[in-house]
Amino acid sequence: MTLRRVTHEFSLQHVTLLSVNNPDEKLLSRMIVQSSIPDAYFAEFDRKHLLEKCAIADIILQSKLPFCWSIGDPLPSRPFAIDSGIEDIQRRYGLITSVAMTLHSLEGERFILRFDGARPRLTQVELNEIGMITLHAFDMFEKIRRDQRKTAPSPLTTRELEVLRWTAQGKTSAEIGQILTLSDHTVNAYMTNAIKKLDCVNRTQLVAKALRLRLIA
Repeated sequence: MTLRRVTHEFSLQHVTLLSVNNPDEKLLSRMIVQSSIPDAYFAEFDRKHLLEKCAIADIILQSKLPFCWSIGDPLPSRPFAIDSGIEDIQRRYGLITSVAMTLHSLEGERFILRFDGARPRLTQVELNEIGMITLHAFDMFEKIRRDQRKTAPSPLTTRELEVLRWTAQGKTSAEIGQILTLSDHTVNAYMTNAIKKLDCVNRTQLVAKALRLRLIA
């Protein structure tokens, strides 16, 4: 509700929260946490593989302040080149002017909050205002998310958590098997299940993610 009101007050039409924690991500739709932009936009964006042609993400991530750009600006005055395919789809969906800001969770995750609409570029005063509001809104989002994590059951079983805790302490599968009176095969099976459940690629990433999510201490 707060972000929809902010969007309207700045004469913009859409707001999107993106998770930018996977540098190898190829599909924009998989980065979406929440958005008011129609699903058809993301489907077409991904079908045309436009994410790999988008130069704006690196610029936003390197800035600590809100960054604004507009495809409505004359070509010579644009701060960076915009792929023709991206410009075409944004014009058709009325995403002429955009402002985005990088945000960091307490667990070290990175997000981008982005506003879009069919208005001229925001003034510096407006950017300052929307930056402060964005920080406040993200703090609220983080609080709600932390509260949900506290009440939500762990995605891992008790055994998977036990194996994971010993792994975080540097124990091998054989050592964990001796501690828990399990075979190496069973320990590895628990690890494989945990890796799949938390959408990780290996044990190192699994331990790091479990620590961020506070599944283990």
